[in-house]
Amino acid sequence: MDEQQAIQLLKDNDIGGLKFLVMRYQVKAVRTAYLITRDIGLAEDVVQDSFLQVYRSIKGFDAGRPFEPWFMRSVVNASVKVIQKSARQVQIGDEAEAENLFAELAQRVESVELQVESIEVQSQIWDALQKLSPRQRAVIVQCYFLEMSEKEMAVESGAAVGTIKWLLNAARERLRGLLERSEE
Repeated sequence: MDEQQAIQLLKDNDIGGLKFLVMRYQVKAVRTAYLITRDIGLAEDVVQDSFLQVYRSIKGFDAGRPFEPWFMRSVVNASVKVIQKSARQVQIGDEAEAENLFAELAQRVESVELQVESIEVQSQIWDALQKLSPRQRAVIVQCYFLEMSEKEMAVESGAAVGTIKWLLNAARERLRGLLERSEE
């Protein structure tokens, strides 16, 4: 099944098409929502609601247009709305506290252009990560996403620290090369 077939199934009231779209876009959507909300539970809720909204409104979707930008825009908008709604519900004590809170929220909510650019960069990074070997991808994820030290990675994998350093260096070089090529 491909994306167009999944969309057509949904338009024909067959929920089986949604399974394909969830499997294809859930991770990216949750990551995007998390980067905006900074709350994994909230990000997962936003994405779940976005997929339900897709199911409800897919008949109005122009199948001639790409699905991913349409869907990701809805995830970004829903994430921003959730943050804005939670900001309105916060009880504010004094004016200084309010200014600090609004400054923090303003930093979280990027402009739409920056959000789209961020999504594009994330997509390039994700695509490049997929081209790394599984071991290289694992050390990159452990180092940058899980923030593990080289020693922690060595203990967890049962490898020597020197091996981890070598893998990490090779993965960085390969990733750098892949990202430079994608920019061209």
